[in-house]
Amino acid sequence: MMAKIHKRLLISLCFILCLLSSGTAQSVREMIKKDPSYAACNYRIYPDSVEMPMTPAPEGKHPFYISHYGRHGSRYINNRKGYDIPYKMMLKADSLGLLTTAGHQVLKEIRTIINDSEGQWGDLTGFGQLQMRHICQRMMNRFPEVLSGDAHVDARSTVVNRCILSMGSFMMEMVKLNPQLQITMRASKRDMWYLNHQDKLLRKMPDATQEAYDAFVDKYSRNPKLMKLLFTDPDAASKVVDETWLNYYVIKMGLFQLNTHFYRDTFLTDLFDIEDLYNLWKTDNVWWYLNHGSSELNGGDRPFTQRYLLRQIIADADSCLQLERPGAQLRFGHETVLLPLTCLLGINGYDKHIDGWEDVEAQGWRSSDVIPMGSNIQLVFYRSDIHDQDVLFKVLLNEQEAQLPMTTDCAPYYHWKDFRAFYLDKLDRYDRRRLSLPAYN
Repeated sequence: MMAKIHKRLLISLCFILCLLSSGTAQSVREMIKKDPSYAACNYRIYPDSVEMPMTPAPEGKHPFYISHYGRHGSRYINNRKGYDIPYKMMLKADSLGLLTTAGHQVLKEIRTIINDSEGQWGDLTGFGQLQMRHICQRMMNRFPEVLSGDAHVDARSTVVNRCILSMGSFMMEMVKLNPQLQITMRASKRDMWYLNHQDKLLRKMPDATQEAYDAFVDKYSRNPKLMKLLFTDPDAASKVVDETWLNYYVIKMGLFQLNTHFYRDTFLTDLFDIEDLYNLWKTDNVWWYLNHGSSELNGGDRPFTQRYLLRQIIADADSCLQLERPGAQLRFGHETVLLPLTCLLGINGYDKHIDGWEDVEAQGWRSSDVIPMGSNIQLVFYRSDIHDQDVLFKVLLNEQEAQLPMTTDCAPYYHWKDFRAFYLDKLDRYDRRRLSLPAYN
């Protein structure tokens, strides 16, 4: 008995050390140098070429159920605004004869990108479909016990087109790999209350916080090098061009384009050095922390926007655990759900309350690691048989074993009964506190 306990403790220690080392091994600048799309935060391309070995389950336990929430795959930008802003600036400068040779090339590239995106705003791309197929393949390869034979898979999506198509791509690959699967799919407004709940009370940004954030952005967003590169007379151009927004949108445009044509890179990102990309990432990363993390400057409760989703995940699991072969429940949605859910669960320390904005990065809070295109959370459940009362599970964040803020004797595995008690109590405490808020009454 003692030998088994020591073995479990050793496995837990190794898991934690591996998790810590993988999260701090590379600085953000190093990550951007290796993968420029890392600078794009939620527009990052899904890193589906990176795999880590799975920790063996405790003796006698085997996977039998998967509960999942995943973001859609790579998409086109939602609307023209992000492209029209730099385009109109460049057109105005061109009409005044202020563009350099490089400026004319950039204007032509912007026009090409807009034409490519026209009529496809927000749509899933071929790259996005490929991401879904690859994630599906790895899920089925890793957990064949769950998805073999005529196992049932229930898939649900928000009513947004790119999410529906992501679900479709995922499920088509499943059927291709196992035609015997019993699959149901639904994209209905009936499920939107938990698949894509956006809490108006929690999404409010205090004026003082917004002003402080704007000042923070101003420290990192100017780029005189770009003005000199694109315009023959930067001072004259500054009268028709907003340096901050031009820099922001041209970088974003180049990074976003990497999601639309996986066989074609745009040269726009080549206009910027690592420090330019890093500064963009730094300000965007803080924005994601403010809007979806546990920042006290926004009340500290933003992650509770996903309280309904977490309760539904728990209720669904409780129901499925009664079945001989529950299979899998797959949910497809958005990063504005997945990120606060990650923070609500406290996966890998993303529930941190961080005081200084300069400290967000230093404390390992990196939105690019959580919400790239195609990002996902998987809860994989284990037991010996249907009579086993000690159900275990592990959580995968973007297919990598992750840590929860709970005690366990078998990390990265956790006892389901402990999870239920821990998080239902957390949700209940928030609900009681919310009822006392003046804005709620």
